[in-house]
Amino acid sequence: KKIWKFDFTTLQPQGISKIMILQRLPFFLLCCSSVTAFQPQGRPCRPKTELNVVETAVNRRMAIQSTIASALSFLLYGEPASAESVKTIVITGANSGIGFEAAKKLAADGHRIVLACRSLEKANSAAERIKDATIAKSSLIPVECNLASLKSIRKFASEIGNMDIDVLCLNAGLSMNTDDKEIKRTEDGFELTVGINHLGHFYLSDLLLPKINKQNGRIVVTASGVHDPESPGGGVGKTASLGNLRGFEEDGPLFEMVDGAAYNGDKAYKDSKLCNVLFTRELQMRLLANDSTKGITANSFSPGLITSTNFFRYQNPVFSKVFGVVATNIARVAETPEWGGLSLAYMATSPDTNTQGEYYISPPGSSKYGEAAFGKEFCVGPVSKEAQDDAKAKKALGIERKTCGPNYIDF
Repeated sequence: KKIWKFDFTTLQPQGISKIMILQRLPFFLLCCSSVTAFQPQGRPCRPKTELNVVETAVNRRMAIQSTIASALSFLLYGEPASAESVKTIVITGANSGIGFEAAKKLAADGHRIVLACRSLEKANSAAERIKDATIAKSSLIPVECNLASLKSIRKFASEIGNMDIDVLCLNAGLSMNTDDKEIKRTEDGFELTVGINHLGHFYLSDLLLPKINKQNGRIVVTASGVHDPESPGGGVGKTASLGNLRGFEEDGPLFEMVDGAAYNGDKAYKDSKLCNVLFTRELQMRLLANDSTKGITANSFSPGLITSTNFFRYQNPVFSKVFGVVATNIARVAETPEWGGLSLAYMATSPDTNTQGEYYISPPGSSKYGEAAFGKEFCVGPVSKEAQDDAKAKKALGIERKTCGPNYIDF
């Protein structure tokens, strides 16, 4: 695999005097000299410290580059990078939209990012663009993870090996054309929207849970306010409702809609977001009930309405363009992809979002406040009435496990 690493040509120090550099030079030289501890002496050897990454060879390069990065950080900015604060973060859908923006932000903050994308080509492309756009303190690890294929998800879980994951961001998603009458399906037969937005992520989280940091790991789910029929967006058109899960229960993988009704593209998206919120709440309860996983938190959030990405690529292009202009420039209720990415990054790493089973949301147009919105406009909010049905959440998770097949978790 091609793994992108540090590119010091992107460092652009400003306001650094010669005196400041000379004052920090001894520390810089000391860190550089310590690099030899990780170099092979005559024959290959294992690093002396145990690093939670994919391969020994990658471990050695990562240790060398991390040491030099810390030294350069201190030399140029007077603040050495803390190895303890570096997190390994998996982001699905990291090649576009808020997933890409979050990956850029988190990479710039010095974290290791696993770019889990529909194809390796898309993942490599994202790595290239992030490498050119950010301070290269982190590792970018492109890996294929096609959420429309359980086989691809299993392969992804296998390929990352014994990597310790600090944060799992279940972010990828799609919305089909609301006018479509013909149902589209995943490789395993699931209705495509619920299959990718929910079932693929559900299965991925099951496979990766043994790799997640048991002390303070996080699972972050990108949901949406449209899961709630009483929200402005959720009340337009067909509203979200899973009914008694008849579609899941009776039709198995070949369901059209979770509630057993005939296919409707608009409702399928809203249902998938309702599934996201129900799943997050039920997952948190199960994590807390097990001594080995009670340190892991699971939370969901809504990034708001974001029209300027390829998320609406399946919609009527004329409608999408007009809707985007109205929502962004006239009604001013749309958010920017950059702010959506900041929201995901905030959920992934902020101490303020280290909560249990909560749902975060903000009023429309909150991106105008930038990061100042976090903890104020963007905060814990109520979920829909149906999303509070714990019995339905428990039942749904049981059916979903049967639908997706064997997994590694036994709560």
